[in-house]
Amino acid sequence: MAVVGIDFGTLHSKIGVARHRGIDIITNEVSNRQTPSLVAFGPKQRAIGEAAKTQEISNFKNTIGSLKRLIGRTVNDAQVQDVEAKFINNKLVDVNGTIGTEVTYRGEKATFSYTQLVAMYLGKLRDIAGSELKTTVSDVVISVPVWFTETQRRALIDAAQIANLNVLRLINDTTAAALGYGITKSDLPEPENPRHVVFVDAGHAGFAVSVVAFAKGQLTVKSTAYEHNLGGRDIDLALVQHFAEEFKGKYKIDVLSNPKATFRLAASCEKLKKILSANADAVLNVESIMNDVDATSKLSRDELEALIAHLLERIPGPIQRALADSGLTLDQIDAIELIGGTTRVPSFRQKIQESFPGKTLSVTLNQDEAVARGATFACAMLSPVFRVRDFHMTDLNVFPIKTFWDATPSDPDDDTELLVFPKGNAVPSTKVLSFYRRGPFAIESAYAEPALLPGSINPWLGRFTAKDVPPAPNGGDATTVKLKTRLNLHGIVSFEQAYVEEVIEEKEESQAMDVDQAAGAEGQAAPAPKKKRVVKKKDIPFVATNTSLDKSVVEKWKEEESQMHAADKLVMDTEDRKNALEEYVYDMRGKLDDRYAPFATAAEKSTLLAALSEAEDWLYTPEGEEATKSAYVARLDALHKLGDPIAFRYKEVDERKKAAASLRETLNLYMSQATSSDEKFAHIDAKDKQSVVEKVATVQKWLEDQLVRQGERPKDVDPVVTSAEIEKKRDEVIYFAIPILTRPKPKPVVTPGGTPGTQTPKEGGKEEKKEGGEQAPPQPEEEKAEKGPSEMDVD
Repeated sequence: MAVVGIDFGTLHSKIGVARHRGIDIITNEVSNRQTPSLVAFGPKQRAIGEAAKTQEISNFKNTIGSLKRLIGRTVNDAQVQDVEAKFINNKLVDVNGTIGTEVTYRGEKATFSYTQLVAMYLGKLRDIAGSELKTTVSDVVISVPVWFTETQRRALIDAAQIANLNVLRLINDTTAAALGYGITKSDLPEPENPRHVVFVDAGHAGFAVSVVAFAKGQLTVKSTAYEHNLGGRDIDLALVQHFAEEFKGKYKIDVLSNPKATFRLAASCEKLKKILSANADAVLNVESIMNDVDATSKLSRDELEALIAHLLERIPGPIQRALADSGLTLDQIDAIELIGGTTRVPSFRQKIQESFPGKTLSVTLNQDEAVARGATFACAMLSPVFRVRDFHMTDLNVFPIKTFWDATPSDPDDDTELLVFPKGNAVPSTKVLSFYRRGPFAIESAYAEPALLPGSINPWLGRFTAKDVPPAPNGGDATTVKLKTRLNLHGIVSFEQAYVEEVIEEKEESQAMDVDQAAGAEGQAAPAPKKKRVVKKKDIPFVATNTSLDKSVVEKWKEEESQMHAADKLVMDTEDRKNALEEYVYDMRGKLDDRYAPFATAAEKSTLLAALSEAEDWLYTPEGEEATKSAYVARLDALHKLGDPIAFRYKEVDERKKAAASLRETLNLYMSQATSSDEKFAHIDAKDKQSVVEKVATVQKWLEDQLVRQGERPKDVDPVVTSAEIEKKRDEVIYFAIPILTRPKPKPVVTPGGTPGTQTPKEGGKEEKKEGGEQAPPQPEEEKAEKGPSEMDVD
């Protein structure tokens, strides 16, 4: 069973695996430790991750990013229209009530929801992990931003199901980083005096702060605050807008009017940002940005800070809110840990420092990989195949959650809502609610404060409908229905169980009495039996609905994803065989004029060169460009049939020499052992040793004869003897000689009082008889010393 943690990022994602008694961040197919969060569609296949990145500029209209930002959202979401649209090049459409996109795939218009797009991307991460681990990956833990709502969390779980992944837990980014920080610490204090650490996560699109209390074997998230639209991409956008305005006057071009030019400028601005993180100034160069203009400019770090001043002003807010909600003073904070790539921007870092006067910012964690490592630790903790140090995590709820219902006709003034999981409620958490009802009823759940949610996400979470509510016992007015609701590890609310409690009285036998008590009780009434109160739960059938996709939709999209994955594999396999055919044509043609020349007859060379030319010409025809995998395989096999005999003769020259040398070495070894006067071979019968000598001599003569014949044979003719035949002869000699030359010495026969090998031993405990029929006197048995137990070191 594989243990995999995924840091699902806006710009790129990282995969952690548990192995070799630790956590490794694995590399993808091009040896990068992070995989671009992109899905692209082409005329033949999809390109995901690195493959999508390489063709991002040329195919930007069909290359989809912002996967994490848009999953679980709607097209009409205010934040999508006002914020996310600035970072999106593709057309957004509605798909089953959620946001989707329209692309050109395999020459046709196609529409996919972002849940499907995330499933495609997770499938790529699954394949990367499976290829690295050489096993099927199914169970994963995925990190998400702390501000992800239930709708977004359920959509991500649906996407994982479509990708045939089982999500063991959705873990908040900062909580994952905290787990990776705490689980490896051996010096954590007792729970009475915890260590308080602030985690500041500045990523590509979001900014989050968590205050976490650490003690031996546990962590507790005390507070969390965030800005879900504050990160590295906002810096990139500010740079793009600045240079676009500059180029209007400098080059008379409107970059923002051209999506491809905007994209090229954005890519260059991202590089410029990284350079300015380490240098005081930097130069921007964008070749052929548009209208054949090569744009160039420069920027200083001070100018950059002025451009992003409005972003820097938003940094202290989340930090102050997190500290206030934690109830701690600055003096009670023991450490501030920075994670996320944007914390490397000097101005961001300086602004964070200003919020913690007198404190030192720490980067003891890997800023890029801390979340992935923590997610992998969480997966290992949930996996039955890994033993992990006991470490308890208590996260918290960010958005308060309530239940509400319609007023009953008999009591219209009764309360109709209840705050079940307030802000800061522990995660996971289970609560039991009591309702007094006379018949079927419905309860709904929703976020209590919609204004706190990102954008205009629907606050509704789910609906519970109870059926067949039994009548109240003993003719009562209403039945007390218990409803168990849970805020689970994913941060998702669910209705787990509905039941009524029945009280049953059961009789037991009366207590035993002694004889005097029995006599005294004679003629009186027998003692009353003891009664035991038993409460039994009786489940009530119910129907629960939520924001997850209907199972039929999940299965439909899973089947579609499976078909697209198979089609991609076929295209890649076809391309691989096409490349193999093309490579063979050029490789074999070059070798025929070089190393293979002495090993091919004139006719063979002529025939093969003609076949190579014909295959090359065919490859560059429309038929050859769009051929099937089987067509490429058939042509490659035909060429191999002509070329392999030539290649075989060439390779046999070296292989035959190696095999002959190995056989000679073996023959010399066994000949020397069979003719040796060494004591260790003295016990072997002379006839047997002679048989080894004869066998060696026979094979020796065979080898020399074959090599002489081979030396007289032209190189362009199939060999008289092959390396495989020589190896077979070597095996034959080994199997013949080893049983003889490794035969163990017979053990000497020893009898008590005699000389080894001179007397006949007794059988069992029977007495021996002398030759004259006289009975030999019984021999005393040696006294055996009792053997005591051996000493052992015990850990």
